[in-house]
Amino acid sequence: MVELGWVLVILLFVVGMLGAVYPVLPGVLAIYGAFFLYGWLISFKPFGFWFWLIQSLIVLIVIVADYAVSALGVKKFGGSRASVIGSTIGLILGPFVIPAFGLIIGPFVGAVIGELIIGTAWNKAFSVGFGSVLGFFASTAVKIVLQLMMIVLFLIWVFAH
Repeated sequence: MVELGWVLVILLFVVGMLGAVYPVLPGVLAIYGAFFLYGWLISFKPFGFWFWLIQSLIVLIVIVADYAVSALGVKKFGGSRASVIGSTIGLILGPFVIPAFGLIIGPFVGAVIGELIIGTAWNKAFSVGFGSVLGFFASTAVKIVLQLMMIVLFLIWVFAH
């Protein structure tokens, strides 16, 4: 049962890290779920109040930062609420429409369309689209760092206790 537990935990860690880049996958919640799976299949003994508090705070930070950093990229380049919504839609749909490059093109096109719908000039709409791509990359970098930190803290807690 221990081997199966570790295989499933590692699988959830991989899904979680892929989710940092690919928004359709659960990301941080897969990593958080791996902790519970480890507890149910192996042992909750290594985990205490501080483990759960720290990990829960990181989950909350990742969820808030994901939207805040992406929106900040759009806003920094003069984007409106329409471009934030368009960028988010493009981020979700892009990988399905253009499998290889949809993660980059989707938010860009979504933000540009959002701005054009509300009457923004082409040059400003393209600038906002560029900001959405920068926001996506910044958000992804933040998620990767924080999610890796969650995994490292888990390993330290498990092997130190």
